[in-house]
Amino acid sequence: MDSLKLYEYAWLIPALPLLSSMIVGIGLISFNQATNKLRQINSIFIISTLGVCLTMSIALFWSQWQGHAPYTTMIEWARAGDFSLNMGYTIDHLSSLMLVIVTTVALLVMIYTDGYMAHDDGYVRFYAYLSIFSASMLGLVISPNLVQVYIFWELVGVCSYLLIGFWYDRKPAADACQKAFVVNRVGDFGLLLGMLGLYWATGTFEFIPMGDRLHELVFSGQVAGWLAALFAVLVFLGPVAKSAQFPLHVWLPDAMEGPTPISALIHAATMVAAGVFLIARMYPVFEPIPEVMTLISWTGCFTAFLGATIAITQNDIKKGLAYSTISQLGYMVMAMGIGAYSAGLFHLMTHAYFKAMLFLCSGSVIHGMEEVVGHEPVLAQDMRLMGNLRKYMPITSSCFLIGTLAICGIPPFAGFWSKDEILGLAFEANPVLWLVGWLTAGLTAFYMFRMYFMTFEGGFRGKDHKIQEELLQKAGITLSGEGHHGEKPHESPLTMTFPLMMLAIPSVFIGLLGMPWNNRFEEFIGNPNEVTEVAHHFDLNEFLIMGGNSVGIALIGITIASLCYLQGKIDYKAIAIKIQPLYELSLNKWYFDEFYDKVFVQGCRRIARGIMEVDYKVVDGAVNLTGLVTIISGEGLKYLENGRVQFYALIVFAAVLGFAIAFTVIS
Repeated sequence: MDSLKLYEYAWLIPALPLLSSMIVGIGLISFNQATNKLRQINSIFIISTLGVCLTMSIALFWSQWQGHAPYTTMIEWARAGDFSLNMGYTIDHLSSLMLVIVTTVALLVMIYTDGYMAHDDGYVRFYAYLSIFSASMLGLVISPNLVQVYIFWELVGVCSYLLIGFWYDRKPAADACQKAFVVNRVGDFGLLLGMLGLYWATGTFEFIPMGDRLHELVFSGQVAGWLAALFAVLVFLGPVAKSAQFPLHVWLPDAMEGPTPISALIHAATMVAAGVFLIARMYPVFEPIPEVMTLISWTGCFTAFLGATIAITQNDIKKGLAYSTISQLGYMVMAMGIGAYSAGLFHLMTHAYFKAMLFLCSGSVIHGMEEVVGHEPVLAQDMRLMGNLRKYMPITSSCFLIGTLAICGIPPFAGFWSKDEILGLAFEANPVLWLVGWLTAGLTAFYMFRMYFMTFEGGFRGKDHKIQEELLQKAGITLSGEGHHGEKPHESPLTMTFPLMMLAIPSVFIGLLGMPWNNRFEEFIGNPNEVTEVAHHFDLNEFLIMGGNSVGIALIGITIASLCYLQGKIDYKAIAIKIQPLYELSLNKWYFDEFYDKVFVQGCRRIARGIMEVDYKVVDGAVNLTGLVTIISGEGLKYLENGRVQFYALIVFAAVLGFAIAFTVIS
């Protein structure tokens, strides 16, 4: 009975953070100064409500882990004739897992925010935004149909826009949130078209019935196979944009202009994972269409490689992690495309924890660097001004090292078990996919340890004024000297280091749930299209070969990074000069921004200017000509209005005579 009550009140999980954000938001609108003065009270209130959500989420997850049947409750939301739209929530294995991921990461990020944003004037507003984002994401993961997913999908996008542009008075932040908004609109429009197309074909928005009916209609010939594939590809455009997959990946690195807690919560752990989550929910539609699955797998594979090749030359610590996120999301999407459903979701879970920790570590580093170089992001986030921070920030450096080992796939850290499983299944599906994923794993190890060595090892370069002037000159910024407080960095306060230590625990141990000889995670998450569990035989030799290959390429990447950036035995600058075109290609992010600017931005402006010319010369010209004719004719006719009947009769006679002559001539 208690368990049933828990499921009946599960709707409170998204409702509570929504309510807390509304209360704080109304306070900011109505009593701005008083609400901003109650900083700690507001933050404790919002954190406490999310703590309740975390407790309920863990209880639901444990219930599902113990074998409780999935629970769905629906209410009729709208009806028009035969059309009926239901809303509600569903708690199953996938949604309960996502609830725990979102609430744990969000809670730790909120605690971290208290230290990171302590001196920011928008402290309370930031917490209100965090709370409404949490509500939107939690609502998305428990949505039982595609319409409700779309509603919360857009709410999550709105929150992303608000949080990326939180410091809206800074032009880069304002530009970044607009870029994210526009790029995501492309994907979301495709999602909307695909959603409507699937409803037209199947008559339902429910995930499993939609897949079953679509498959039956294609099999019977009532719906063309190419049309079903088109609808599925349009739906896939939504995850392509939200999860920053090629070619709609360009918004995510710019989104780093937002405060670092947002980079950890939205752009590493939860919102970008919503794309992979939607692919999982739409698996009953995607899996029976081989062409779509192939497109998904190759999109993910290329994105993983693309992100890694760009990350190897980035000097901004947050943008380096952003391209790393793009690459790891590519692994997840590739896993979904090859049918490795549980492996993709397993990597989503492990990545959420260690990447959130890495981003929060970067925020801690930036917080410490601001003591030396001031509050200019161009200086505080550039790794060329860091070095030897392990001496000044031991907790941050230790946690960053744990996250680095996890993402590189070094056993027994979490990333090894999830990434190795994806690579093993990719080898079975398509050796070319495995080869690209394997090479990407080596690049991942190289650029992550490059970041670690540049940031935490070697000598401290923060006081090198030559480098500072060069960076400021390149960015076109004049150094003001404001925000400079000390000569060396410092460790962050406990409110910032405590979340790092908490996230380090799952980064080390949570991967043990997916050990191939006792894969509890796969048994739990399953596949929505599999009626019965398929027992996977564990082959020790195969595991040692595949695992050894993935660890081996990672060790090669670590060794090269060590020789280049730690020991200095390889002159990477000389190598960069020799392969200048490739180096420039990576440094300039494959020139995607320049290409999109020239083709789409400048192209749209040219079209707009052309339309404006047509509007000005043709449309406005016709209207102006009509007005001019009216004025002239009116001015002329007023002289004929003299009040004499004889004159009017003469005009009528002349008109009749003119018509008669014209008729005679024509005849």
